[in-house]
Amino acid sequence: MSSRKVEALHMLNQSAASDAGKLISDIRSLIESSRQQVVQVVNSGLVMLYWSIGKRIRQDILNDKRAEYGEKIVHTLSAQLAREYGQGFTKASLFRMIQFSELFPDIKIVASLMRQLSWTHFLQLLPLKDSLKRDFYAEMCRIENWSVRNLKKKISGMLYERTALSRKPEKLAAMEIKKLRQEDKLSPDMVFRDPYFLDFLGLKGAYQEKDVESAILREMESFILELGSGFAFMGRQKRMQVGGSDYYLDLLFFHRRLRRLVAIELKLEKFKPEFKGQMELYLRWLEKYEKQPEENSPVGLILCVGGAQEEIELLQLGKSGIRVAEYMTELPPRKLLEKKLHDAIRSARERLGGTEKNEISGGKRKTAVNLNRRQFEPSKFGSGTRMCATRSFVPATRDVKSLPNLAKPFGFREVRLRSPGVCQ
Repeated sequence: MSSRKVEALHMLNQSAASDAGKLISDIRSLIESSRQQVVQVVNSGLVMLYWSIGKRIRQDILNDKRAEYGEKIVHTLSAQLAREYGQGFTKASLFRMIQFSELFPDIKIVASLMRQLSWTHFLQLLPLKDSLKRDFYAEMCRIENWSVRNLKKKISGMLYERTALSRKPEKLAAMEIKKLRQEDKLSPDMVFRDPYFLDFLGLKGAYQEKDVESAILREMESFILELGSGFAFMGRQKRMQVGGSDYYLDLLFFHRRLRRLVAIELKLEKFKPEFKGQMELYLRWLEKYEKQPEENSPVGLILCVGGAQEEIELLQLGKSGIRVAEYMTELPPRKLLEKKLHDAIRSARERLGGTEKNEISGGKRKTAVNLNRRQFEPSKFGSGTRMCATRSFVPATRDVKSLPNLAKPFGFREVRLRSPGVCQ
């Protein structure tokens, strides 16, 4: 056989092999896609089935106030169903279905969630007692397509407690979650956290800012996972020329859903007021030279080893698009961390709680009353009040009508409701 024929045959074989390889790849893609669709349909069907079973049992049987009777019926029902359909309908399983229909009563919400969440996802959500926390994880899981393993990790890592959303008054937080459900729009309060857990960096003892930055670059994948879904790394030590001076931003990211640049500065100390001016300079420079027309204004994140809450509040950093968060390279014991986060949530909700304004008429004088969320207990009169130089009465109470009578014996001229210990 001539060399030309051999070469032609070789090329033909190569072409056939290439075509076969492409064909196999395409068929694999079709099979995998079909499998995923089948799994999704099966999962959705199971979720809807379990919700319907739970609702039916709850409405038709457990509406009887005799709990013992209801439990006996469920026990009998589970024994019959388990014999006919297998171990998926045990007594414990039926009670989880009942709980599922109780905690997620809106069929439209369930129908939206089950496109992304499997029954196993919902089983992770059922133990959460706080409805806002449960709705937050459900919607975030849907919009970011978390796996069951990732959902477990987010819950155990107290993601909700670390978001600014958890520190808002309940009505405002519920409105943001509703907006996320209806419009698929994340707010910055759902994206940014405080504190950030950077224990994966392996930093212990004394270290410098460049050590933190280098460790983040080395563990960029873990760092982005901790930041959250949607962050894309843009660069480190971003150079900015202003006048005749050069400035360098530690880290620059872009958040796809927020559609804005995120400037991150690392500090090895507690927050100081001068950090605000530095970050404002960076943000204005980015807005002028880097921001694209379709993007939102850049935001800044200052990571410190500790916050200074009073300074942060006085500076009103939110109006400048700046957030301050603590980062931890070594995590404290879980109970201590939980207490710290819950205390921060309670404190923030008290500060941000909505104020109502009422008036107390007294002869020719009217005194404005600002109501705080705290309740006043007469037995704790001393600890719930503070006497000010202006001789005003500042209890933590909603009992407006009784205030003038409570204040008179102490010779106060006016009645004002503020947070305990606040004197204005």
